[in-house]
Amino acid sequence: MKSIFSDKATVVIRAMLAEPQRKWTVRDFEAEFNVGRSRAAQVLAELRKKGFVGGVTSGRKAYSQLTDKEGLINEWLRVYNFELNENHLYYSESDILKTMKVFLENRKWEDKYALTLHTGANLISNYVNTPVTYCYLDSHCFKEMSLEIRQALDLKELKRGGNICFIKPYYKNSVFFHKQKIKGLSVVSNLQLYLDLYHFPQRGREHADYLLKVLKEKEVEIG
Repeated sequence: MKSIFSDKATVVIRAMLAEPQRKWTVRDFEAEFNVGRSRAAQVLAELRKKGFVGGVTSGRKAYSQLTDKEGLINEWLRVYNFELNENHLYYSESDILKTMKVFLENRKWEDKYALTLHTGANLISNYVNTPVTYCYLDSHCFKEMSLEIRQALDLKELKRGGNICFIKPYYKNSVFFHKQKIKGLSVVSNLQLYLDLYHFPQRGREHADYLLKVLKEKEVEIG
């Protein structure tokens, strides 16, 4: 994973997947996403070497443009699995999603969480009925957030089972890239939903394929 699909490197990839027609320079990634020019240049060079990116390689008119979006995502799926994240299971007797949303809003933490897997995808596709709520919490304050939520909502910690899963993200810096608001709830990007679902054992591939179908029908990019 110490490659083009490492945490900070994927900021470059996520940006390009979100705007596949754009002609990018290394300065763009520095100015818009705080990715150093050297790091951006290394990622772009590797993407070009693998045939995912084309463009002009040198001179004042140099730029990079995505040429194989599907191939790049498929390559990413070969190295990423949701199980790379750190997962913590709990149990609540209440409507956890509703009560947690209110708590996070009151705590001014709306920008520090995002739903994923079936929980997030169901807000778009409504495809897999699941009793579990899957929620990323900001890795930089994960311990504080999870503790406060557990205490406030009286959650019981479990080693297996449970109906709420707090996730400390593997992609600490990029997992919230292009997150979206759906029905008042924060959800990871369509791309992250697809990546998380694809290898997930509980009907993940099935839901990932259906999500992709729904997005295409709506003419929405997966990035």
